Amino acid sequence: MTDRTIRSKWERRFREGSYPTNPDPSPVLRRYMSAAPDGRALDVATGTGRNAIALAEAGYTVDAVDLARTGLAIARGNAADVGVDDRINWIQGDLSTYGLPAERYALVTVSFFRCLDRFTDLIEAITPGGYLFVEHHLRSTDPTPGGSSDPRYRLAANELLRASLGLTVLHYDEGTERPPDGKSRATARVVARKSTGSRQSYPTRTVGVDADDEGTGPSRRGGERS
Repeated sequence: MTDRTIRSKWERRFREGSYPTNPDPSPVLRRYMSAAPDGRALDVATGTGRNAIALAEAGYTVDAVDLARTGLAIARGNAADVGVDDRINWIQGDLSTYGLPAERYALVTVSFFRCLDRFTDLIEAITPGGYLFVEHHLRSTDPTPGGSSDPRYRLAANELLRASLGLTVLHYDEGTERPPDGKSRATARVVARKSTGSRQSYPTRTVGVDADDEGTGPSRRGGERS
């Protein structure tokens, strides 16, 4: 599938409303957002603003990149509705070739975009001590209609974890969930910090609270990019 074909597919999905227009960010991202350092954030494959708006609401200045102009227009409207559009720089760009500046971002987020081909570049774009959050669909033996039907666009078991081992992994999980749209999906999620050493400080864990139930900040309608 060519870049032009991929862009046309997503432009059509956003125009037709087959992609959620105002999805929630992951509760895991919300849980760790306050632990990440202040500064500038990058949201890769922002879609309709899932992560970018939550980051802006948390006080970050955000660069939000996506291939589809239609999705960016919807995202801008969503940001304006909650008063944070002036904190977000909306960028239409090809994510396979988009230039990432070195050590620019305190927090980088990627939701439902297979980014392993750019993983090294994403890590280099994070400031020392900065955070990376990635979630994506997994290949599964269970019926999981959420996400691409092509296994090439899904992650293998532990693939995301192995890619993150050069960082300090603060959270990792793989599992099946059913978001509000009702489409069961198998996902992997990682939160990692750009730091090294055998002795480090760690965010406080809330005992007895599941990460999926924990969150800070306002909730918006659920959904996914697949």
